[in-house]
Parts: sequence; C-alpha cells; structure tokens
Amino acid sequence: MTTRCTAAWPGHRARHRALALAAAAAISLICCTARAAESASQFPSHVIRFIVPYAAGGLPDTVARVVAQRVTASIGQSVVVENKPGANGVIAAQALMSSPRDGYTYLVTDGSMMSINPTLYKDLSYDPKRDFVPVSLIATSPLFLATNTQTGITTLQDFVKRVQAAPGKMNYGSSGVGSSHHLTMEALALGMHTKLTHVPFRGSGQSVPALVGNQVDVVFAALPSLSGFADKGQVKILATNAGKRSALAPDVPAIAEILPGFNFAVTVGALAATGVPDYAVQRVSGEIAKAVKDPAVIKQFNTLGIEAVGATPKEYAAAIDDEAQRYAGAIKAANIKTE
Repeated sequence: MTTRCTAAWPGHRARHRALALAAAAAISLICCTARAAESASQFPSHVIRFIVPYAAGGLPDTVARVVAQRVTASIGQSVVVENKPGANGVIAAQALMSSPRDGYTYLVTDGSMMSINPTLYKDLSYDPKRDFVPVSLIATSPLFLATNTQTGITTLQDFVKRVQAAPGKMNYGSSGVGSSHHLTMEALALGMHTKLTHVPFRGSGQSVPALVGNQVDVVFAALPSLSGFADKGQVKILATNAGKRSALAPDVPAIAEILPGFNFAVTVGALAATGVPDYAVQRVSGEIAKAVKDPAVIKQFNTLGIEAVGATPKEYAAAIDDEAQRYAGAIKAANIKTE
C-alpha cells in the first residue's frame, strides 16, 4: 500500500503543478483583459495630436482644425493640430511613425500621400499599407472645370467637342506637375481620347487669375476660387470632377455623367500608425464622423468648398485603394517620369 502511494505521488504532484499553471495563466489573461478594458474605457485621457503635412491655411489644415475644435468639445480632451510640411509628406509621416502607438497621434492629409506619391516616387520612405491604418475619410473637396469666356464654350459637351476636334490646341492651367488638378485633366483627356497642353502654375492662386486673364483656356479649381469670377461672368463653370453632382453646385454636371466612374475629387482623411489599438481608432473615427455630420460643420465646410463625409475605417481603406488605382492610370496618361 505504502509503495503504491509513493509510486503514484509524482504524477499527482505533476497534475497539481499543471493545474496551478493553468490557473495562473487564466488569472493573467483576466488581468490583461481587465487592463485593456480599462484602457479602452478611459481613452482618451490626455491630448490628441493631428499632424498635417502642409503649412497652415491649406485644405487638410482647415479640415483638421475644424474637426479638432469639435472633437475637443465632445471628448473633454484637447485635440491640437501640428503642421509638419516638407519632403512630399515624408516629414509628417516620420513624425507619426516615431510617435508612441497609443492612439494619441494621427495624420490628417489629402489623398496625394496615399494615392499619388507611392506611384510618383520609387524610393518613398513610407508605405501606405504597411505603415498606416485608415481611421476616417473626413471630407472631400470637388474640383470644378472652368473656362474663360473668350473660348465661347458654355457647356461640358461644347468643351468635349472642341478638344476632340483639335487635339493639343487648347491649353489648361494646373497647380503644378503631379497635382490633383493636373492629373484630373490628364484623366479627362484620356477618357475623351484627345490631348490638351499643360501649363503648370504654383497653385490655384496663380492658375485661376491666368484663366481670367485669358492666359489659359481652362482649369480645374475649387469652387470658392471660381465662384466670384463666375458670378461676374468672367468664367464659365462647366463640370465637377466628383463622382456625382456636388451639393455645392447641384446644377453643374459631373464629368462622370459622360465618363462613368470618373471621380477625382480631393479627399482628406485621418490615419494612424500601424499598431495603434483598435479601440482608439474606432473611438476617434466615431468622434470625427459625429463632428463632420453636425449641421453647423456641414455649413462651414460648404462655404469653403468642402463636403463632409465621416466614413468608417473600412470604408476609408476601400476609398484609398480605389483612388490609388485611378491616379496610377492618370499618372501613366500624363507620362510623368517617376523619381
């Protein structure tokens, strides 16, 4: 009897050890889950940063500041905007990726960083899919095709007939090589199976006055840059580059009405660095959506030529992929040499 008990004891002791380890693991898991739940319930507990890859005053900066003010009021924590311009967004991207992955730092940028730069620059130091997590497609800003009155063009159909009849004769101004204004026009020319002559400028602040002064025939620009001249009869607005008619100018046709699927409206979104907790991404995404769907914000955006969206992370990811494909085709059509 004694011998049997002595022989059975090692196995009995091993079972106790296994049970103890299993219990410890379960307790550890419960504690980790509790800590995660506590973090999620307490988020955010301090200042959130919105990094903008451009100088103050541009479209992404304006959107970021309007949203930051609203989210601050909603969550009871400050949301600050930091401008880190330069190097085609690389400086801002590095600032985001070098920040703690705790859900308190976000990049607010237009689509060029995600959809244009990866095609234009071979040695880009960031990879949109590897380094960033989509948080929210905050808003879009449609561009409008306009012509000076000297051309005699009054409708989109007139424009199409004119450029198809004499490829390369008509010129257009843009905000620079590789800008959304440039690539939108090249995509339009491709869709119409014709050519236009490109005259690059340093932004709409130069290209629109050139249009009014009859130095160029047509441009793409944001509505606020054109509306005053249109009201005075100095330019004629022909169409929008958005996927459908814009609420900003519902009587103006969309190019998509003659070229199905055409959509090059400028997008502005928020992204986090890979590895940020999902609860933070979901909370910030929800707060942004709530902010931009407020009637007062919609009205404020509309006066600036901006349309509120507030899409989910999943919806924004799909929008980035779609936009990247469309811009890749436009870059190829424009024959821009990648660097």
